[in-house]
Amino acid sequence: MSGSDNPYQDDRGNKDRSITNPDGVGEIPSKTSGKTSPAEGSPFLIGENMTGGYGKGGPDILHNCTIAVNPGEIAVIVGPNGAGKSTAMKAVFGMLDLREGHVLLDGEDITALSPQDRVAKGMGFVPQNNNIFTSMTVEENLEMGAFIRTDDFSDTMAQVYDLFPILKEKRRQAAGELSGGQRQQVAVGRALMTRPKVLMLDEPTAGVSPIVMDELFDRIIEVARTGLPVLMVEQNARQALEIADKGYVLVQGANAHTGTGKELLADPEVRASFLGG
Repeated sequence: MSGSDNPYQDDRGNKDRSITNPDGVGEIPSKTSGKTSPAEGSPFLIGENMTGGYGKGGPDILHNCTIAVNPGEIAVIVGPNGAGKSTAMKAVFGMLDLREGHVLLDGEDITALSPQDRVAKGMGFVPQNNNIFTSMTVEENLEMGAFIRTDDFSDTMAQVYDLFPILKEKRRQAAGELSGGQRQQVAVGRALMTRPKVLMLDEPTAGVSPIVMDELFDRIIEVARTGLPVLMVEQNARQALEIADKGYVLVQGANAHTGTGKELLADPEVRASFLGG
C-alpha cells in the first residue's frame, strides 16, 4: 500500500503535549511536525530479550522477545493466534515472570517493579477485557483513572472529552450501557487520565465493527501526535500496520519479523503468512 492510498499516513507531528506526562524521569522531546525520529541510545520503552511464562514453574511462552517504542511512535505487535502477543504486552507491564531479559522505561530498569509501581512510573495500560467499571458513569470511570494524581485533573478530563466527544455527551450515563466502541474510548480515556508517559493497548478494536475500528485508530493517531508513545497489540494486523511506525510480528513467542509498518505490509513473506496474501 502506497502512502497516497493510506488514509492514516499523514503529518503525525507533536501537536499537543498537555495530555502526556513530560515530568519525572526525563522529558518527552517536543516536535512540531513530521515523523518522530528514534531517540539516541536506548528506546523510550523497551522489553528486551524477554523470556518467561506465567507462574514460577510454568513453561516459557516468550523466547528472547524484544519490543520497543519511542516518543510519538505507534508500535504494533501482530501475529497468529497463540503467538504470545498479549503475553509480550503483559510482560512489559509486569504481569509475567521474566526468567531472562529486562524492561527499561526512559532509561530506568523497571523489571522488578509491580504493575502498580509501573503505573506510578508512567505506564498507562488498557487490557482487552474488563477494562471499565460498568456500574459507574463515564465521568466516574475517568475520575478513577486519576486515582494516582494529587493535582487538579480537570484540564486532563477536558482534553479526554475533546479527544472523545461522545464521552462528554454520555458522561452521566453508566459505562455498561455504552456500545463496545464507546466502552473502549472510556478505557483509553481512563488510562490517559493518569497523564502517562506511554500508552499500552491490548487489542483495542476486538469485537468492534470496521467503522468503529477506523474511528478508534484515528483517535490513537491523535494520541501519538501529542508525543505519547503508543504500544498496541492488534488482531487486525493489516489495519494496524497501516498506522504503525514500527511493527513486530511474533510467532510462538519470538520475533519473526520487525520493521516499519510499510515495510512489513510490503514484505511478501509477511503478506503470505499473516495478511492473507
